[in-house]
Amino acid sequence: MKLINIGFGNLVNAERVVAVVSPDSAPVKRIIQNAKEAGKLIDVSQGRKTMSVIFTDTEHVILSYLKADKISGKFEEADSSEE
Repeated sequence: MKLINIGFGNLVNAERVVAVVSPDSAPVKRIIQNAKEAGKLIDVSQGRKTMSVIFTDTEHVILSYLKADKISGKFEEADSSEE
């Protein structure tokens, strides 16, 4: 199991992540609202502006203050260290 730091020492299981996207589009905003209503939203931004949204295979939605490209870079680092 590989854990990826998504900000402020919060970790996510890399094997469970389906996508990392920007929060700017209307469909993503709707998904965030639906996840909040369903109790599946996890906000780890600690009050900062949400810069990325992480979707998991368990249908949880995670909000992070780190940019999506920075988080994806951490996944690439984890993949390269695994080999």
